Amino acid sequence: MEPTHSDVQPELEREPLPHLGHSIGGGLPVIEQWVSHTLTPEGPHLWKTLFHKSACLSCAWGTGGQKGGFSNELGETLQRCAKSVEAIAAELQPGIKSHFFDHRSIGELQQLTSLEADRLGRLSFPVILRTGQSYYERISWAEVYDRVETAFRRPAERVASYSSGRSSNEAAFLLQLMIRAMGSNNLADCSDLCHRASSVALKTVFGTGTSLVSLESLHQADCVVLIGSNAPANHPRLMNDLIKLRDRGGTVIVINPVQEIGLIKFGSPAFPLKSLLPGSDISSLFLQPHPGSDLAIFVGIQKFLLERGLVQIDFLKAYTENWEAVIRQANATSWEDIVETCGVSQEEIELAAALISRSQRIVFAWAMGVTQQLNGVETIFSIANTALMTGNVGKVGAGLMPIRGHSNVQGFGSMGVSNVLGQELQKSLEKLLGRSLNRVPGYDARSLIDAADAGKVDTLLCLGGNLYAANPDLTQAKRALGNIDTVIYLSTKPNLGHFHGLGRQETLILPVLNRFENPHKTTTESGNNFVRLNDEGKTHLTEGDLVSEVEFITELAHRIHGDTPVNWRRLQDTRYVRQLIAQTIPGYEKIGQIDETEAEFTISGRIFTTPRFNTPSGKAQMQKTPLPQLTLPTPADFGASKGIVVALMTGRSYTQHNTVVYRTADKYRGMPHRHCILMNPEDVREGGFVDHQLVTVQGDAGKLEQIEIICGAVRRGAALMFYPEANVLMTAQVDERSRTPAYKRVPVLVY
Repeated sequence: MEPTHSDVQPELEREPLPHLGHSIGGGLPVIEQWVSHTLTPEGPHLWKTLFHKSACLSCAWGTGGQKGGFSNELGETLQRCAKSVEAIAAELQPGIKSHFFDHRSIGELQQLTSLEADRLGRLSFPVILRTGQSYYERISWAEVYDRVETAFRRPAERVASYSSGRSSNEAAFLLQLMIRAMGSNNLADCSDLCHRASSVALKTVFGTGTSLVSLESLHQADCVVLIGSNAPANHPRLMNDLIKLRDRGGTVIVINPVQEIGLIKFGSPAFPLKSLLPGSDISSLFLQPHPGSDLAIFVGIQKFLLERGLVQIDFLKAYTENWEAVIRQANATSWEDIVETCGVSQEEIELAAALISRSQRIVFAWAMGVTQQLNGVETIFSIANTALMTGNVGKVGAGLMPIRGHSNVQGFGSMGVSNVLGQELQKSLEKLLGRSLNRVPGYDARSLIDAADAGKVDTLLCLGGNLYAANPDLTQAKRALGNIDTVIYLSTKPNLGHFHGLGRQETLILPVLNRFENPHKTTTESGNNFVRLNDEGKTHLTEGDLVSEVEFITELAHRIHGDTPVNWRRLQDTRYVRQLIAQTIPGYEKIGQIDETEAEFTISGRIFTTPRFNTPSGKAQMQKTPLPQLTLPTPADFGASKGIVVALMTGRSYTQHNTVVYRTADKYRGMPHRHCILMNPEDVREGGFVDHQLVTVQGDAGKLEQIEIICGAVRRGAALMFYPEANVLMTAQVDERSRTPAYKRVPVLVY
């Protein structure tokens, strides 16, 4: 029987959340963070930077539109959050003094935490750690270029790069062009460790690997299904859109093993009178599955819709392929298996399905709680199947929307920074270079570490990022990087990788300008496919010896490749780079005129407002999604006779950006420091523990001792610890389709 309207209440009664420092997410602590950064001697410079027309340094929820730093792509103002302030404040730190590295040995630097490393200040001069030495020493740029050129003269298959989304489209394009011109596809990227499952799944079904929804389209949705995302911490400005959706009578269904307080009620400074102090209701329904079991919930939703005759069969017939097999699978899957797999009751799943069936325009959104699983790609297939079965793709206000974490990580993918060379890009690059390119896939982020561990990599260039700390099994990552002769880091600030990810013969840390300091215009891409133009700027490090990433890459490429068929030194003019991007990157044709028009744009061929997709047939390719077999080992499998085994999720704290930690405590989860494990109170009792007890947490790669138990709102059988500290626990178990590690379901023993 279908739930009646009285069964579908917008708010559900919930038990009090244990040990949460606040009754709402956001709220006054956000204002306190702003005050702590802006009402300081550096405050005026920070405010000036906030108004600078450049994309946010934090997440990919776009700011920096034509109206300046406080607007998004729709021209909406007040679009800066505390995470943006934190990121800018960190970049405005004083430069590290020239004598610093003379007095701090590698052994001492390796004792630093992520927070302590970041607070050393800005990198302002190049340094090198030579083989057999214990101290970094200052080096001239002339020697830098000589050494890096020598390192890049190795066989192309033994040279690799790794990059993050902190850089510009122009730097990304030049990086991949330089590497591919060498005959290599070894272009590992941070997206390999986070949202690659999204790209693989969406490309398979719809022929495009990015969001199918624009920000403008999201504003017309009447329902959002949010899966595996802690948006209040990682994408705070998305919360404003969810608040507005609820205000217009819409529905928000949240699926997350952790009952994050900000996903229940959030106080937004964007609405100071109605939201900041009382908080705004976010979730209409909150489901807490086992980690890695979201797929089962969506098969259950499909089963309910089929049983009630609510599937849009005519839509499937007209606009999809393989739909019959998907329907047969959903019908054949028993409710008993669905409920056992996900741990969510049939009644709750049916309630979610009923809410979906009553909505006209639904956006399905997810983050790394979905992608960082062994079945990440298949889970997104199941989400896509549900959207198609309800006709919620290919129309305004509906579609699928991966929520990207880094500010230009999607732009790097668009620019071709990938270990796989796509056919369309291959043809355009071969035309540009006048010769054939290597089509053999190169190293992704995980295979790069494995290759280095096997002694197959001589040279590694890291354009931003923290390859060491971002990887599972930090012991292996350190050993693998130590097998590479030359490791080169282009960075703005120190991180743990600079002190632990050391090359066998030499390690170079090269200081570069950040996005709002570049002496040239650059572009970036938001998670909703919008290209933004960043103004020129200048650095506060007036005595520093820094270069831009564009300058460094073009000079290196000139030394390697000469000046034909591409004039690399001319490419130090980013206007010329944008001309080449317009000629070679699909959907980026308008970037060729952006310097004259300053007209920012949405990339063509990605946002679907009609159900015609970028597949050979124009139809969506639906995929079967069998239920995952999720089991946990026993204490005996860890060689123990006591304790409790849980599925550990690793995640960021509320004051953290990727591997960079800004504060140690997480007040919203009630976790006072980084060495905590958030557990369900019933699991704590079953394990024979008490709240705040110190325990050991053991995985298949290592263990952490003196970890404090915090009882919290996590579902039974699951637990949460902070990344990257917990990465030492796990070996790299990866999704076969995307090669993304399963950071969000790590079996660990707590004893």
